[in-house]
Amino acid sequence: MEILNAEETAARLPYAQLADSIREVALSGKAHAPPRLALPLPEDGVLLAMPASGEDIAITKLVTVHPRNRERGLPAIQGEVIVMRAATGVRLSILDGAAVTARRTAALSLLAAREFAPRPDGPLLIVGAGTQGRAHLEAFREGLGVSKVFITSRTVESAKSLAQHAEGLGMEARTAGGPEEVLDEVSLIATATTSRTPVLPEDVPDGVFVAAVGAFKPEMSELPPAVISRSTIIVDTLEGAKNEAGDLLDAERAGAFRWDDATPLEEALRWSNCPGGTVVFKSVGHALWDLAASRTAFPSRA
Repeated sequence: MEILNAEETAARLPYAQLADSIREVALSGKAHAPPRLALPLPEDGVLLAMPASGEDIAITKLVTVHPRNRERGLPAIQGEVIVMRAATGVRLSILDGAAVTARRTAALSLLAAREFAPRPDGPLLIVGAGTQGRAHLEAFREGLGVSKVFITSRTVESAKSLAQHAEGLGMEARTAGGPEEVLDEVSLIATATTSRTPVLPEDVPDGVFVAAVGAFKPEMSELPPAVISRSTIIVDTLEGAKNEAGDLLDAERAGAFRWDDATPLEEALRWSNCPGGTVVFKSVGHALWDLAASRTAFPSRA
């Protein structure tokens, strides 16, 4: 059985290829996963247990998320994904859970942007310069050819560090004091924070694609109800969003959103025409996307 560290795991998960794998899993109807188990932990942490199975392989992901770890100099996300043959239970590998989470979340947003963004070539605004901000920057550059990025973050140092990384990838990068400074210049936005209050203003221009991935608990919210009320809403899974997407739950309470207005990714991928206007893709994570990542990492065994 192979045990892969973070670097080895990431190397097996190219963003564009992983986006294709997620699309295949979403449309196959042959992969299954129950709702994930979320167990609260001290210090605002959470323990997530996420099994999934297909005809070929099965996986179990065990991951902890501790947002306050950043203040301690520790990784906010830690975990592992155990990959096994579905028919026999024979273990094939243990993947680094944090690397899988970062790569598959960004690849999922890439897939949605590729399919539904009115103007998928950018420029891009990243809100939040942590692991997910970095992964989304890399994914949109690799999969969409985005060449210009604006970065805003809680700390100036983090924004500058990510901008330097973008420049190292050959991108034009600039930091901003806040999203409102550059909204008129971008066509793609990725919000990757754990904020409990909206990080985008209400006046997001029409025709922008927003991947909202940071808020994964009911008490977290990155988008204001006004943005949600006038956007096409696509969610990675309906059950997950109803349980955990604080942005949408807040908008529902404000009377700005109904769940009938949200389309699961699986259905949206079958649309014959992409919607116009502003498109919001809200994802909270699902074990099926970890299954897709495991298939990508081990194509000869799937």
